[in-house]
Amino acid sequence: MAMTRLLPGRNGPLPGRRTSFRDRIPRLLCALALALPLWSWAQTAPSGADASRGFTGVQGSAASTSASDKSLTKLPADARQALEALRARPSTAVGDSDDDQRRYREGFRPDRGETAVPAPPAPPTEFELLVEQSVGTKVPIFGQNLFQGTPSTFAPLDRVPVTADYVIGPGDEILLRVWGQVDMDLKLAVDRNGTIFVPEVGNVSVAGVTYQNLGEHMKKALGRVFRNFELNASLGQLRSIQVFLVGAAKRPGAYTVSSLSTLVNALFVSGGPSSRGSMRQIQVKRGSKVVTSFDLYQLIVHGDKTRDVQLLPGDVIYIPSAGPQVAIHGSVNVPAIYEFKTGETFARLLEWAGGLTTTAASQKIVFERIAERKARRVEAFEVDAARRVALQDGDLINVQGLTNRFTNAVTLRGHVAQPMRFPWREGLRVSDLIPDKEALIVGDYWLKKNRLRSEFRSDPAAQFAPTDAVTGQKKIVDEIRAGDAEVNWDYAVVERLHPDLTTMLLPFNLGRVVLERDPRQDLLLQPGDTVTIFSKKDIQAPIARQTKFVRLEGEFANAGVYRVEEGETLRQLVARVGGLTPNAYVYGAQLSRESTRIIQQQKIDEMVSRLELELERGSRERAGRVVSAEDAAIAKTELESLRNFLAKMRRVKAGGRIVLDIAADDAGVKAFPDLALEDGDRVFVPNPSGSINVLGAVFNENAFIYRPERRMSDYLAMAGGPLRSADEGSIYLVRANGTVASRRQSAWVGGIDGERLAPGDTVVVPEDFSPKISWVKDLKDWSQIMYQFALAAAGLKSIR
Repeated sequence: MAMTRLLPGRNGPLPGRRTSFRDRIPRLLCALALALPLWSWAQTAPSGADASRGFTGVQGSAASTSASDKSLTKLPADARQALEALRARPSTAVGDSDDDQRRYREGFRPDRGETAVPAPPAPPTEFELLVEQSVGTKVPIFGQNLFQGTPSTFAPLDRVPVTADYVIGPGDEILLRVWGQVDMDLKLAVDRNGTIFVPEVGNVSVAGVTYQNLGEHMKKALGRVFRNFELNASLGQLRSIQVFLVGAAKRPGAYTVSSLSTLVNALFVSGGPSSRGSMRQIQVKRGSKVVTSFDLYQLIVHGDKTRDVQLLPGDVIYIPSAGPQVAIHGSVNVPAIYEFKTGETFARLLEWAGGLTTTAASQKIVFERIAERKARRVEAFEVDAARRVALQDGDLINVQGLTNRFTNAVTLRGHVAQPMRFPWREGLRVSDLIPDKEALIVGDYWLKKNRLRSEFRSDPAAQFAPTDAVTGQKKIVDEIRAGDAEVNWDYAVVERLHPDLTTMLLPFNLGRVVLERDPRQDLLLQPGDTVTIFSKKDIQAPIARQTKFVRLEGEFANAGVYRVEEGETLRQLVARVGGLTPNAYVYGAQLSRESTRIIQQQKIDEMVSRLELELERGSRERAGRVVSAEDAAIAKTELESLRNFLAKMRRVKAGGRIVLDIAADDAGVKAFPDLALEDGDRVFVPNPSGSINVLGAVFNENAFIYRPERRMSDYLAMAGGPLRSADEGSIYLVRANGTVASRRQSAWVGGIDGERLAPGDTVVVPEDFSPKISWVKDLKDWSQIMYQFALAAAGLKSIR
């Protein structure tokens, strides 16, 4: 029998075309192929009891058996792909939201007891924005932090004890064990009629029976058939129930939950109220009745859960919109936005906020209120009066804190043994705060003095490198200073705030107060004064009064660290400590100064930076003139070479050496200049090295034995002479005393070749960079960098 129908679609027959039953056979086979695996899956899918482990909300669709998987291979390709796509798509038991399905696809499986992914933050309400604008920071809604994520504390619920009042219903599993006249060990599922089937007994109705009465109920049912037996009845897998979450919830929808779940369980796992939802009037509706109205504040603040109820199938959890709100911030333990009920006062709000903090001011409770939805006004109360003030919608309450002012104290701070506050009394003076000089010795002084083991270590192999010299100098001077206990006796100050909020400084001479007991300097103090004591590092004293330590090393009769007397020079200090040893090589004496080292390093860094800029500018100009691949390769090689050179120059460190300009034939203490010393100076006098160093672009860089009759040209010849790449016109000599002589200083080329050298001198033959970087010709400072490099190397070799 033929049939006629309209088939929409571009691939279907034209309207009115008659299709026979034979034409429809392929479509029917495809539909049957899709239906068979689905029927097989339905037979093996988990039952409602198995799928209700804890708070499910989503039931898996990937539980197909191996038989259904095998049947897929027999399907046509297009039918198999369609079925696989259908199976890969998660199905929901009770119509979850799109957000839940997205989280399911990302791996969220609540049917396995997994923790839910936190919901995205909701946009702030208008009241939240108003509070944030007024306070300057975001103030949270009280209780919302409990629902940031789904805590595993509330799921799953299949392992918790069953309460005595639990009502048995369809889907529950009863474990029945009987012994005595009859032996039974049964797992009995409650069917939809609320009955279970017991062999030899028949159907037993258990619907509506509470868990505490289950044993007695089953014993009465079995007692109609058997005698002389005992039994134990308990529950196995529990049924699942369906509830609905509606209203101002974060994730409203229908949920499948364990039959043990309560309202609180459902709220915590589903995400609770949204930022616009109420936390004070959450309702559970059962039919047309409101079973309970739950106040989350009672649970959060007091731990009261008495109004929590167990959920039943079909229950509706309704979260209404939030009621009137107030915000409190400042000196309270829990600043937040709170929801209140009509008639509640500030006392109740303070209870929710955890009370006042320790630093809260009792006279400053400020209410910012919305007056009749027209304007905002401010009211201020003391704490006791504020407790009785009724809350109004939109109140913003600020609990102000105490100021940091001390009304009856005087503060002693700075370079003292114990900074502290003293209670003020009439007639209090500076000498009462500092009774003797012991009160001015800082605590670190005695800690370092009492240390038995010194931290200073001398390394003869490395002690003459600039950085090591500075470090070693600092360590040993710190050991001697032991806490920098040197007080500035000339200046101390009293800081006083006047009633008009202007600050006055009252300086006084600390030495005259503490050491001489001069009453003219012993100032009378007032409440709120601050007395500050300084060290000589805080405020630099005159040069004549500064304490200076100088380190003498090498061929001194008594090498060590010495304190420089007022106005004492280098020559006077060397004479005072006993002069020099017979092996002293005064011509090679070195004076290193920290302030000089800092300036030298700054100059070196500036020159290297200028060279780098010139290098980049020159490389761009050279790139513009490149016409062939060979020229480009040469330019690239030269650029890399120059960059490596600049990298080496960047690693050059200044030594801070001051040239003493001592002649080669000078000897004894009189050879030292009358140079004023600074704190931290280091003077080193070597013994004669007996060698001449030749460095740079020569065939054999080496140290050669000193001979009085040899000149600089002789040592150059011993080193093999300059290389082809050497800049012979710029050869220079670094003398052991720190001075430099070069060929460019002479009127004729090679003018210094006939110079007689002294032990420890260094001959430097620089590279010729002019063919490589002609754009550096105008830079006149780069040779100073090479000088610093050679000077450090020459000094190192001359003292060995």
